[in-house]
Amino acid sequence: MGVIHQKIWLITGTSSGFGKRLVLSVLARGDCVIATARNLEKLRATFPAAERSRLHLLQLDVSDTAEVVQQRVKEAQSVWGRIDVVVNNAGYGVKAVLEEGGSLAALTQFQTNVFGVLNVTNAVLPHMRERRSGTVVIIGSRSAWRPEVSPAGLYAASKAAVHAIGDTYASELRPFGIRVLVVAPGAFRTEGVHAYPATIHHHVPAYDAARDAGMARFTALAGHEKGDPAKAMELLVDVVKGEGRAAGREWPLLLVLGRDAYVDVRAKCNRLLKTMDAWEDVATDLEFDCEL
Repeated sequence: MGVIHQKIWLITGTSSGFGKRLVLSVLARGDCVIATARNLEKLRATFPAAERSRLHLLQLDVSDTAEVVQQRVKEAQSVWGRIDVVVNNAGYGVKAVLEEGGSLAALTQFQTNVFGVLNVTNAVLPHMRERRSGTVVIIGSRSAWRPEVSPAGLYAASKAAVHAIGDTYASELRPFGIRVLVVAPGAFRTEGVHAYPATIHHHVPAYDAARDAGMARFTALAGHEKGDPAKAMELLVDVVKGEGRAAGREWPLLLVLGRDAYVDVRAKCNRLLKTMDAWEDVATDLEFDCEL
């Protein structure tokens, strides 16, 4: 199969987790991958026996400046002459009580999870707009619907932000034939997802018990998640390529992954609808009185 008939994928954050599984799934389907990570040596160790004729490894730190990211993406485009699919997977989860983490923790979290998505996507878009073809994938999270789970509020906020950004991209890019897919996984058994300690820039002893209990819950969950990340990424490839379980289905702007994610997203929607129903009579009767 010539490269002209294969899709070229640019995937960020591929040294572990969803990214690693996605690279393997894409290669198994016969497509080509430019796999990126902050540490190139770690990336080489992750894929020692992969099909290197269809796999190119590239150092990319999505938290770098827009100019550096743009240069790295330019290098990626030069490998096979185009990028058909960009997958914004790189990210991590700050654990911080909001009052203790403050704006500094928020900026650190958003630099990778939000600004990184913007910079990588915007670097690819001129190429896709010129070809009037392409797919942008943003890996969000079920946590966007569960921001009450402390101390993961800043992570949830960053994922809610990229969900909204994905919706906007979908509207802005539709005239150019570019598709957008936001993926919201629940709990999947990936490496190191809960390995980060609590971030405390301003210690507030009053939060000690709640913070410690929240961290203990995340630690207890690690390694026991029911979600299989390999199966999740197989479905993602199905959706992008319109094959397998996605064949004949309508393109989803939002793809919720995992049984637990479906429970949580539906619960959030139901609570919102219940609140709207309870307040609709007074919250909608707010127009100017008729003027004679």
